[in-house]
Amino acid sequence: MNPAVPDYFDKHSHHAFSNAPPGHRFGLFFPIWNNQTWEMEGRCKTDAVKKVLGLPVESRHQIEALRARQFALVSLAPESTRLTLEAQSISPLATGLGIEHPLENGFAFLNPYGLPYLPGSSVKGVLRRAAEELYGAEEARWTDTAIDALFGKEVEAGDTTTQHTRGALTFWDVIPELTTLGMDVMTPHYGDYYQAKKTDAQNRVIYPDGATPHDAGSPIPIVFMVIPPQSRFSFHITADSSRLQDCNNWQALMQAAFEHAFKWLGFGAKTAVGYGAMQREKHLEEANTQRLSDLIKEAEKNRIEQEQQAALQAELAKMDPIEREIAGFSSITEAVTALESGKWVGDEQKQAAQYLKQRMQEASSKNDKWKEETEAKNPERDKAHRRTLLVMKYL
Repeated sequence: MNPAVPDYFDKHSHHAFSNAPPGHRFGLFFPIWNNQTWEMEGRCKTDAVKKVLGLPVESRHQIEALRARQFALVSLAPESTRLTLEAQSISPLATGLGIEHPLENGFAFLNPYGLPYLPGSSVKGVLRRAAEELYGAEEARWTDTAIDALFGKEVEAGDTTTQHTRGALTFWDVIPELTTLGMDVMTPHYGDYYQAKKTDAQNRVIYPDGATPHDAGSPIPIVFMVIPPQSRFSFHITADSSRLQDCNNWQALMQAAFEHAFKWLGFGAKTAVGYGAMQREKHLEEANTQRLSDLIKEAEKNRIEQEQQAALQAELAKMDPIEREIAGFSSITEAVTALESGKWVGDEQKQAAQYLKQRMQEASSKNDKWKEETEAKNPERDKAHRRTLLVMKYL
């Protein structure tokens, strides 16, 4: 989709969309077109991009929430089937440049949130290449079997004998932790020379006689958006344990692949000129280990509470209405008070007293026990005895 928003749109609705996520402003409300000629003029691209770079407070909170959700979900996987690595970018990262957009260079935003992200498929491609480059290295121990087991077996075009297989690993989308987006510019030189090229009948590139690269042309700068350096990335990978028979040391292998990718490959686009370089943040991983441990404990606590609540609801469903009401009171005192206030009348009153007596006989607190007799000098100060006498009046 090509967003076609005239420039006056931004002038009249700037405040209405100032809190919109950057992806929405870039894809839906990108004020780049002249409302008369529907052409781009002068520095309109640069000015329009600058209006997209900031992350509103709401978007920052949403990034935090999405990252926290990923950590909570990955913590549910057994430790042997998950891997989380923390990294910080040391150069700008460009992602999604090939996405269609009037700017000529797109950008990857996670919809419907409109937040920047690095697709899991892109992460998988980089790490597979890293594994292939580490193939045969003694310290890395990557083999054909390991690559096929973890990433899946690829089939070459025209190969009808090899069976395509799915890899054991799932690579999660990466949502960077950042406060603003960045803008960069590339200036392709010798545009006149490259645009003059043609192809012959054999589809070979040829240039007109006398065409040579020169500095007399007028290069046109091209602006594009980037994730700025010093942004933090959390890489999550989970594994299908049923597909790990041939690769039980997959976590060590993937850590080696990450180290190689951080140092030599980079993530995203334009990595050949230094974009997408990262460094591993091991101190953050140590903190996240404790974070994951806390999330696991919290999840287990919630599971137990849900099971107890489900068991309680099942027991309540078996009771008759009055018994269910008695069981619903938070304390014996509250139930006795309801009995005395006339919540039940006639036969229901006696029935309620019988259920209350049963509950008091099963109570663990001495103040809630069924106690028909007392040895206290002042019986009125014996709470259990006093409550018992109150209930007995209705039996």
